[in-house]
Amino acid sequence: MSIEQTGTVDIVNVDRDSGDLLLTVSDHLPWGEGEGQHLLLLQEKLNAYLRFVESGELVKKFPEASGRNIVINVVSKFALSETAQAFFEKAGSAIRVAGFELRFSLLRPH
Repeated sequence: MSIEQTGTVDIVNVDRDSGDLLLTVSDHLPWGEGEGQHLLLLQEKLNAYLRFVESGELVKKFPEASGRNIVINVVSKFALSETAQAFFEKAGSAIRVAGFELRFSLLRPH
């Protein structure tokens, strides 16, 4: 699964250290040419994740999510462009208002 499958949740797990429930988005696409389409895919994916949580489907499928801090964790193969960084700041604010958290991390090469 990846960012291109906008209707699915890629990975669900509990962070052992913090106890947060992480909903991970796997983003393998580069920034630059086609950035508008990339941002649209990311927005659709984030909206799908929010629907998954807010509808109660998350807790129904993963009862261990109940009462935990919910983090949407975007893991990317590529660093954010300036435009993507601005998008993440706005999206992060909106997601915080909804009661959740948005994180971005760069996948480390092996």
